[in-house]
Amino acid sequence: MTATDFQTARRNMVNHQIRCCKVLDADILDLIESMPREDFVPEHVRSLAYMEGHVPLPCNQEMLSPLQEASILQALMLDGSERVLEIGTGTGFLTTMLAMLASEVVSCEIHEPLAKQAEENITGHGIHNAKIIHINAMDPDAVAGCADLQPPFDVIVLGAAVPEVPAHIEALLKDGGQMMAFLGKNPALSLTHRLKIGQAWQELSLFETLLQDMEGIPEKREFVF
Repeated sequence: MTATDFQTARRNMVNHQIRCCKVLDADILDLIESMPREDFVPEHVRSLAYMEGHVPLPCNQEMLSPLQEASILQALMLDGSERVLEIGTGTGFLTTMLAMLASEVVSCEIHEPLAKQAEENITGHGIHNAKIIHINAMDPDAVAGCADLQPPFDVIVLGAAVPEVPAHIEALLKDGGQMMAFLGKNPALSLTHRLKIGQAWQELSLFETLLQDMEGIPEKREFVF
């Protein structure tokens, strides 16, 4: 596909996959239409960059769908002052857009090849307020020992499915902070917008969807009597 083909595909994606699904924020739509998504996918699947589905990535991972990405950005309504934690960098596409809308982004990726690729991608697109960390963010001890992951964060985005958000991740969010999470177990997941209010959570389910499970979650030991 030529540059013109990709531009047309990007415009069609915005009009027929995103706008029609109640993502109507003009700034978000303009940002997505300006972002060359094809630059963030492997060469052999670039033609799939704008499909409404999950584009395969190295390490048996996948990108969020365009609608999932757009819905996250619209729900957060970032004003440019936020410190954002992203868990699940992939190749850095959502990371890049978050960084363009927030003050600072710290993004955690469990797969080192993807972390390196994401670092190259975001730097290549002129982003200097995002830091990629190769770490298993589902490991409480690893998070506690990482200086870049010290709280508080204003926003947390979990880029893979979790049955519930681990307590050590919830603790990183400030009071009044926002979280986007894919909650549940496949095939019954809900993209959920969560607001932390003291020790309680206000939750709004945006829509049901599908996504890979989060890697690195410690298995719970069951007692056998």
